[in-house]
Amino acid sequence: MARSDVHPIHRFEPWQVWPGSFDNPPVDGVYPIPQNIGLKITRSTPIASMGSCFAREIKRKLLQRKYNYISEESHHPAAIHASAAWERVYSTFCMRQIFEYTFEQWEPGLRWWIAPQSKKVQDPYRRTIVYNSIEEAEADFAQHLNHSRQALQRAEVLILTLGLTEIWQDRVDGSVISLPSGPYVKEGGDMDRYGFRVSRYTENLENLERIHEIMAKHNPGCKLLMTVSPVNLWATFRKDLDVISASCNSKSTLRAVTDEFTFRHDNVYYFPAFEMATIYQPLSGLTYFSDGRENYHVNKPTVKFIMRHFFDYYSKPQES
Repeated sequence: MARSDVHPIHRFEPWQVWPGSFDNPPVDGVYPIPQNIGLKITRSTPIASMGSCFAREIKRKLLQRKYNYISEESHHPAAIHASAAWERVYSTFCMRQIFEYTFEQWEPGLRWWIAPQSKKVQDPYRRTIVYNSIEEAEADFAQHLNHSRQALQRAEVLILTLGLTEIWQDRVDGSVISLPSGPYVKEGGDMDRYGFRVSRYTENLENLERIHEIMAKHNPGCKLLMTVSPVNLWATFRKDLDVISASCNSKSTLRAVTDEFTFRHDNVYYFPAFEMATIYQPLSGLTYFSDGRENYHVNKPTVKFIMRHFFDYYSKPQES
């Protein structure tokens, strides 16, 4: 048991106190794991994942460890990041739209972008997925719907990695595009239809609740495992904050949202990848930032540290 001079009567479990505080042990390379986490994952558990850049790292490590990771549309370049060709999904809005177009009727007012010069057809709602014609785009998306449905209905555990709160929203119907990028934007496509804004706590929580509602109907036995990506914003579209403050706001908002979402549902769990990278690594005297041009990403030692603890958290001892 740990002790505190501030609360001398109370005795805490080691994972309840700050490492190195008072006479308690300092960081030792093993992140403090609470008791009774409640979620168990074996190599036979069907696992799906979706989310931002960090979700790709989770997928890669699960496949390396030969877990039963669901890989639909493995032929599709956009499936490298997740269990289907969802591409990277940064906001809870885009995440919610995936569940709605997979299981319900979701029809935005403007479905495809046509690049002004090359005439390439681009999907605004999945990052930089490009086709040669509308017919090719619609045929591929019809196949994608089937794969998306299979991945989400097969999953016994679904890992959702939340990335940021900045969004570009259609002023007409409220749909949210992935990012202002790709040939449509580079070739001068009209972006006046979309407005930038920072989404807030309540609406992000509403998006997760909507996802939970849909999954409860179509795969009620599935458990949701929430993470917040430790990858910082490369740039912010905000004019009122610097990029570091904007990144902190995104992560703080989403961390608070996941805490409330986890509290509300018995089948929702939280894994502290964000805290392991941004707090525990610096406490250990280590940086979690990558070197080079993309130094806002998480370096490989930190990814390895996080995923080692992922298996320690949720796998049976013989499989960790």
